[in-house]
Amino acid sequence: MALNSQIEAEAFMAIADDFRLGELPTEQGHPLTADLSNWAQNDLAEGFRRFQRLDVAGLRMVEAQVGRIQSLAAAVAATFAAGQRVFIAGCGATGRLALTVETLCREGLLPEAYQDRVIGFMAGGDAALIRSLEGFEDRVDYGQRQLEDLGFSDGDLMIGVTEGGETPFVIAATEHALSLGKQPGWFCYCNPDASLSAVAERSRRVLANPRIECLPLITGPMALAGSTRLQATTVQLAALLLAIEYSADPAAIPQVAQSLREVIEQLDYAAMESLTQSEFQAIQQKDPVLYTTEVYGLTVLTDTTERAPTFSQYAFENTQSPEQSASLCYLSIESAADAPAAWAHLLRRAPRTLEWPEVQAVVGLYYFYGYDISERAKAHRMQKIGRGSLCIDIKNTESGIDFLFENQAIRFSLPSVVTIRNLALKVLLNSHSTLLMGRLGRFEGNLMTWVRPSNNKLIDRAIRYIRLLCERRGLSVFPKLAPKAES
Repeated sequence: MALNSQIEAEAFMAIADDFRLGELPTEQGHPLTADLSNWAQNDLAEGFRRFQRLDVAGLRMVEAQVGRIQSLAAAVAATFAAGQRVFIAGCGATGRLALTVETLCREGLLPEAYQDRVIGFMAGGDAALIRSLEGFEDRVDYGQRQLEDLGFSDGDLMIGVTEGGETPFVIAATEHALSLGKQPGWFCYCNPDASLSAVAERSRRVLANPRIECLPLITGPMALAGSTRLQATTVQLAALLLAIEYSADPAAIPQVAQSLREVIEQLDYAAMESLTQSEFQAIQQKDPVLYTTEVYGLTVLTDTTERAPTFSQYAFENTQSPEQSASLCYLSIESAADAPAAWAHLLRRAPRTLEWPEVQAVVGLYYFYGYDISERAKAHRMQKIGRGSLCIDIKNTESGIDFLFENQAIRFSLPSVVTIRNLALKVLLNSHSTLLMGRLGRFEGNLMTWVRPSNNKLIDRAIRYIRLLCERRGLSVFPKLAPKAES
């Protein structure tokens, strides 16, 4: 082992007890998808059906928690009435969730008078939308610092969102908000309290804090073990959109939650099979893939960028770094002439980047605009890769959402409700991209096999998965850690 690797390993082992997360349900694979990699290779329709069953089950949990969601809606309404703002903090998938909620508020989820009152932020700032930033989610000081930079003040409402319920950045931001104001905060998570309390002192501290209101949405295991970008963030996004959109009318939430679940229950997920096959063939032929959309930019961006950290793919390339390898897919806002215009269109505001000297080079505005998702993206990709693109255009129509590609069209009829359409698009893209990666051999059964251990949680996950994969093959490469001592 190289000296640096040994030092890093010893440093992790010194704190390993705080990140031994294998017992959390969201870190485990669901029994219904134990054969997911086989379906991805040989029976896409069955893979889509299994995804749908788990998504619907997750949305039933949202229905079961409408009472808590209504309480959150009341807190949001009171905050607006007092002239204050609602802050939503997340990291990785939940960070993109936070920014999605903010953007949808600006696109009509809320009346115009309140559209600027919801502030979503994620570890690493807006630049983290596109590229996973190593170690940011473990930085307690960053959670506190970003909150202060955004001007959180007494009377503002903080909602911390973490799929697992143990992310240090989100917990730090949530707790720091309490020190800056008198209003109680909210904490949204997807694992049982008992499981969280057993694995992480930081989680126990939050759950026991009388000034923090809890919104548990217990999804159980994911379709792909540990891939909380799937069912966990789906139910959290649904809950937050319902609470904010219906903050002026909480009594409507139960019916809308039921309608949302019924729409997802009736969606023909398997209709996406032809898109999955087309994108797989394009990748096999080394043809670049370009997604285009005018209305659903952030929902599409979230799914396409999250493929990189989940499956160790190349992230979106940046024009400021021409040496970067090209990603398998990219996004283009074709109505925008340049990067600043494209990002303003997608976010419905100016970007919020971190201009801190120690991280500015990778998360500052100059580098951020190197992710050129404007109409120029196609030319950039052609120049870099030298081949024509498979273009996948996702359109909003009066009747629903259309996927247009290679002279084909997949049409989904959907109610014209912002929350329902965005959630429907999310689950369709999530199932499509996961099965696509299975077709590319990026997981085994429902276990990730291309985990890149870029933070403490992923180091723990990689250790567990290596052990499990070895056990499946009758190998023993290192002993199990001793059971965690009770605090």
